Amino acid sequence: MAIIDRLSRLIRANVNDLISQAEDPRKIIEQSLSDMRDAYYQARKEVAAAMAQAEKLKREQALNAAEAQQYADKAQQALKAGSEDLAREALRRKKNYEDLANGFAAQLQTQQATIDELKTQLRALEAKISEMDAKKDLLQARQETAKASKTLDRASGFDRAGGAMQAFESMERKVSGMEDEAKAMTQLRQEGDLDSQLHDLGRDQEVDAELEQMKRDLANK
Repeated sequence: MAIIDRLSRLIRANVNDLISQAEDPRKIIEQSLSDMRDAYYQARKEVAAAMAQAEKLKREQALNAAEAQQYADKAQQALKAGSEDLAREALRRKKNYEDLANGFAAQLQTQQATIDELKTQLRALEAKISEMDAKKDLLQARQETAKASKTLDRASGFDRAGGAMQAFESMERKVSGMEDEAKAMTQLRQEGDLDSQLHDLGRDQEVDAELEQMKRDLANK
């Protein structure tokens, strides 16, 4: 999720700017909370988009599975009518739709795993916002007690902001792992294209075998 990376850089920039200007440390927390809330709403949109994509994959898988079944029925009808060529062609199309349905099913499984991870990160972000919001008043009280010392003020403000950055850097590492997994999936799909081409070489043998079995089944009825 690129949004976490953007947020991490933004928090660093805001913290460094406020500290360099010796401003009130509580402003650091206010700005960090504002950034985090903005990131949270954007992250929710990303989760919603991922869920919408999963629904689309589910529909595509179901449609192709239904098409495969229709061509299986047509192959039966053609063979009963004595047209082996037509039955063979129907079986070829059936297998094509089966491959598509299986492909969409695999994509759906990957997409669902991504959604689960995004939801986990979203909950973590929501919890961190609540935690920082709850600590904000406490930090302000501490700052009032220590405001006679600017050095102490800066240290306190930086310590609170540093805690926020540490949490997001941890989330950022998780996201990097997700991106690595996504790249690996892309590579596997590319390798799968070659496997698919090799698989197609044996497609006619599978069709012939299924056709012969269907003929035997009809003969035994």
